[in-house]
Amino acid sequence: MADPVFLITGASSGIGAATARHAAREGYRLVLAARSQDRLRTLADELGGLAVACDVTSWEDQQRMAAAVLDEFGRLDVVFANAGFGAPRGFLESTPEHWREMVLTNVYGAALTIRATLPAVREARGHVLLTGSVAGRRALPGSLYSATKWAVTAMGESLRLEVDGSGVRVTLIEPGMVDTPFFDNRPQGALEADDIARAVMFAVQQPRHVDVNEILVRPTAQSG
Repeated sequence: MADPVFLITGASSGIGAATARHAAREGYRLVLAARSQDRLRTLADELGGLAVACDVTSWEDQQRMAAAVLDEFGRLDVVFANAGFGAPRGFLESTPEHWREMVLTNVYGAALTIRATLPAVREARGHVLLTGSVAGRRALPGSLYSATKWAVTAMGESLRLEVDGSGVRVTLIEPGMVDTPFFDNRPQGALEADDIARAVMFAVQQPRHVDVNEILVRPTAQSG
């Protein structure tokens, strides 16, 4: 695969930004997508990537993003659907408006990223990765966020079954607690975004006949 192209949504910080740095070091041409344009442009300037404004809940933005990739590079090899955020636990916590945006971003947004990029990924016999969560493997008390990540877990397997035999690989990345902007108060003993980025690159850099379908990564100290 000569000069492969790697697209990351939610690329402006945290796991997305860390993965972009790793991918750049491995020679991938980058397409970095996010709503936060200032940080995104700074990262793109640092790494030499293409910055694309994208609200993943907007089908029009997703279509423009996919078109920008092909206009700039003519191909798309790896897609990392990473955009997402959480909410406080408890069905009487947060607000209905926050819930709506979270569900749209975490579930609908990931599905739109797949829909917008899958034709190009099929053509390249490429790789789609989704950011799930430990919370998508075991329900958390009062957590609508957990429910969104269960949906992403199912989405990853549904996509894998759809593209089976096409040469496209699908990987679900399932982090435990990670010290990222996701948290208002920094957690102790958590994983770093860089830890998850290494897991992403492990999956991507396997031989083409190897499809790592799921990577579940917890901090050593996380019991649940």
